[in-house]
Amino acid sequence: MADMDQSELRCTIKVDVETVYLPNQSSPADRRFVFAYRITIRNVGKTPTQLLTRSWLITDADGKVQEVRGDGVVGEQPHIPPGSHHSYSSGAVLETPVGTMEGSYGMLTNEGTHFDASIPLFRLAVPGVLH
Repeated sequence: MADMDQSELRCTIKVDVETVYLPNQSSPADRRFVFAYRITIRNVGKTPTQLLTRSWLITDADGKVQEVRGDGVVGEQPHIPPGSHHSYSSGAVLETPVGTMEGSYGMLTNEGTHFDASIPLFRLAVPGVLH
């Protein structure tokens, strides 16, 4: 594993995101827009990996940015073997009907190598707001 650099390791983790607006929990009149998202983290490499930390930038349409950092995801620090995946659901509350999220997961291989796996930018949007 010593000959593999950080960029190669980052490529071993693929992150897929599905989002949904939750109108029953939202209150547009109060500038409260609630979204749920489901993340699937796939280990497409050859090395077992553990997710240790998360780091998010959540930006609303007014440019307000929330930074969220912490250990694990929804109380877990999952081990993800090669060819496997870990999925979880969470949510975000915005003051605008549109926003974005992006970030990274702090990962650790079984060999003790730390690397960041990128979470690509994704959009949170109330249906019908964007064309």
